[in-house]
Amino acid sequence: MSDLTNIEFKAKVHDLEPYETKLKTLHPEYIGVDHQIDHYFNTKNARLKLRAGNIENALIHYVRPDTNDVKKSEVILYKHAPDDALKDILTAQLGIKVVVDKIRKIYFIGNVKFHFDLVQDLGTFIEVEAINFGNRFTIGQLQAQCDHYFNFFELEKKDLIAKSYSDLILETTV
Repeated sequence: MSDLTNIEFKAKVHDLEPYETKLKTLHPEYIGVDHQIDHYFNTKNARLKLRAGNIENALIHYVRPDTNDVKKSEVILYKHAPDDALKDILTAQLGIKVVVDKIRKIYFIGNVKFHFDLVQDLGTFIEVEAINFGNRFTIGQLQAQCDHYFNFFELEKKDLIAKSYSDLILETTV
């Protein structure tokens, strides 16, 4: 289990390919394509999701403001082997709020993680997370990394998404 602080942004884009091509000019480490199913559970505060993927499997508790900007997230991450029993226990205790199904391409440059997401029923997004592994960075350094990649991708403020995919899906089902 690990406690992490991230500074991150999420942007809605019409086509992932130009952004991914641009990132490749920096020679990032390619992790792979992950088909992720995130089960969000009913909680009173914060968010709790169980991620099942072919690359990443984790129980993730996080607190993050819903702002149209680069934002800070406080994360508790528990990585685990795939096992339906954990989902069954959480479902029985908390109930499922919403399920997010996405195809995610994952890259890293140092401590910065890049997601190129195709989210079912929502479309295409880029997420950039400057992750404070081992508390080696200040919040200002993480912010500067996110700002750098925001500018590198030539995104605009209007492209930024304030809410989580779970909230966006809930809005489409109302």
